[in-house]
This record gives sequence, structure tokens and C-alpha cells, in this order.
Amino acid sequence: MKKIIIFFLFLLFQTSNISANSLDEIKRIIVGNKDAKITIITYESFTCSHCANFHINVYPQLKKNYIDTGIAKIEFRHFPLDLAAFNASKISQCRNDGGSEILDSLFLNQPKWVKGKSIDEVNENLKKFLVSEGFDLDFNHCTTNKNIEDFVLNDRIEGVKKFKVNATPT
Repeated sequence: MKKIIIFFLFLLFQTSNISANSLDEIKRIIVGNKDAKITIITYESFTCSHCANFHINVYPQLKKNYIDTGIAKIEFRHFPLDLAAFNASKISQCRNDGGSEILDSLFLNQPKWVKGKSIDEVNENLKKFLVSEGFDLDFNHCTTNKNIEDFVLNDRIEGVKKFKVNATPT
């Protein structure tokens, strides 16, 4: 009987670990029908002016013609070029809902937060921007969360190794 109880406790412990690990999984930011036949993968850096230009001048038409019609979906991948972009990437993933609302806002309003003589000034501007846009996030938690940090860095590593990405946007 004692062995059976130990076995069930072990099984319960393993099941609870699986559930906890599943909750820690970071969701990729994807826009469009998950079953779309075409997948567009884009590597971007939040401090890249060309990436912001893509979101302002190209993405709306691409979304209207291909993503909203179900022909394609777009997967946003992180390729931070500097510490400010790295922090913004972590912020964009922090809600972990797979939505692009924060990502879109950061690119569309890049001049409002990408400024400062030091990373501390840029971070302060980013914090103020998030508050002004109504995003309720714990900035410190988002930027120091090891799972989110690894997710962002692994995007960059995969981009270099698998797709030979060396600049943004790609």
C-alpha cells in the first residue's frame, strides 16, 4: 500500500510539473489564420527605423490583401540590434497572449520612446510610453523574466543559424 501511495504522489508531482511548464511556454506573435497556406516570417528589431517603416507603410496593405483574407499569416520574430530593442522585444512578449497590439504600437510610435543618451533614459521613455498607451505591464518583471529573455535570444540565434539573417528587417 505504501508503494502505491508513493507512486500516486510521484505521478501527481510529475503531472503538476508538466502543467507548470506548459504555462511557462512563450507564445509566438502571429497575425492571421493559423491554418493559412502561406507563412511569412519576419525578423525585426524595435529600434530599426526600416522595420518601423515596414509597419507604417507596407504592413497595412499586406495585412489587408493577404493576412485578413486568410491567404497568409505573419510570424514576428525578434532580432534585437541593441539593448533598447532587446528590452522592447521582451515587453512585446510579456503579456504572452500571442497578440500583436504592443508590437504594433511600439513600431508605429517608435520616435516617442526610442530616444535618450543612455539605456536608462530609453527605458524610462519606454515605460512612460507604455503607460501613456494604456498598457498595464510590470516593466521590471517583463525585462528581467528569464523565459522571455531566452525566447527573444533564441529567435535571434535561429534567425542567424537557420535563415542567415544578418540585418533587419528580414
